[in-house]
Amino acid sequence: MPDSTDQTPYDRTVFYVSDGTGITAETFGHSLLTQFGSVRLRQQRLPFVDSVEKADEALRRINRQAQLDRKPPIVFSTLVNAPINDIVRQATCRFFDLFASFLEPLEQELGVRSSHAIGQSHTASNLEAYSRRIAAINYSLTHDDGQTDKDLEESDVILVGVSRSGKTPTSLYLAMQHGVKAANYPLIPEDFDRQRLPEVLYRHRKKLFGLTITPERLAEVRQERRPNSRYASIDNCRQEVIAAESMMRREGIEWLSSTTKSIEEIATTVLQRIEARSPS
Repeated sequence: MPDSTDQTPYDRTVFYVSDGTGITAETFGHSLLTQFGSVRLRQQRLPFVDSVEKADEALRRINRQAQLDRKPPIVFSTLVNAPINDIVRQATCRFFDLFASFLEPLEQELGVRSSHAIGQSHTASNLEAYSRRIAAINYSLTHDDGQTDKDLEESDVILVGVSRSGKTPTSLYLAMQHGVKAANYPLIPEDFDRQRLPEVLYRHRKKLFGLTITPERLAEVRQERRPNSRYASIDNCRQEVIAAESMMRREGIEWLSSTTKSIEEIATTVLQRIEARSPS
């Protein structure tokens, strides 16, 4: 994320404050802020605010930004420790306490007081899910970009598509957020010349899911990687995309375009596909 010295003109600064990584606060806050697409936002994550000293520093940082902006920053907080949360709440800001919004109604509904303990996502009750995510991350890294075809039978899904169509970030997101073992294979000119998928994939056909992308967007992405190369030329990108989509239709592979979709949207579609083929 950009820091407070970024000179790009912004309408508002947003802070995501947490005693953990801040990912929950950022994900929730970002979901809300996407409804205000015309507002230019400078976004800052303040993770691991788990002591009075760190809370004081967060307070000073938010106040300093309020002075620079001449507008109160927006703060999304998932701080569970009440005294620490109260310190940050004193900042010159518009404060949204995400946990309080839901914990109190849940306490009333369940008839049980919440623990208000830091780091509950790593308690023993979640250890199995945590271990599954770590194993999935290791698997997806090992099986990125067709590096190996070993243990493909262990995969939950195998993503295919042209280079730079979004396979790697989708694989890693599925692993990190959902514990899904996702391998991915690039479709390359040699495959198009043969008009066949890589041979090893035919044994795992039911696990295949395709990603495509518009040639224009693909050329933009590839230009960043290899400027002014044939690999990034619009003509080559157009040929590869047409060939890949034709192959996926011919092979009966379900696919979607990543052009205008977020990683979260792509991953959700892939998860639905995995669930649909899983025995009930």
